[in-house]
Amino acid sequence: MNSPEEWRWIWLVGAFLFALGEMGSPGSFFLLPFAVGALVAALLAFAGVGLAAQWIAFIGIAAASLVALRPVARRLDRADDDRGIGSRRLIGQSAVVLEAIPGQHELGMVRVHREIWRAESLDGSPISSGTLVKVAEIEGTRVLVLPADQIAPPSEGVDS
Repeated sequence: MNSPEEWRWIWLVGAFLFALGEMGSPGSFFLLPFAVGALVAALLAFAGVGLAAQWIAFIGIAAASLVALRPVARRLDRADDDRGIGSRRLIGQSAVVLEAIPGQHELGMVRVHREIWRAESLDGSPISSGTLVKVAEIEGTRVLVLPADQIAPPSEGVDS
């Protein structure tokens, strides 16, 4: 197994498997550094460099890549917020009641921007047609709303 010919292919297969593993867990950037290190080691093996230098390059490149990519992975983890994606983007948006919402567990219709949604009152109170509401939550294919005048404005600061 000390044949340079064998190690060329071992490094290439390793690089492929590490890259494939990274694609299976996107955003973690954990296996990608090992794929890069194995690819560099494979290139060195094809260039005829000794096995010890290949291993040193693999370990060094993988470690350096891991250190370089960890801040990126952390930043992506912090920014990974599902609010604003899909229907959850509607939370906090203003809407107008098109068809009155009679009360607890009864549905009416609202328009959020240009979209029309089935709506339910979050607190179970009836909401008449034409009322301005805010989307408080999404449940399946309906929005839960509260009249806009029931939502307390955020405090501007603390008085001393």
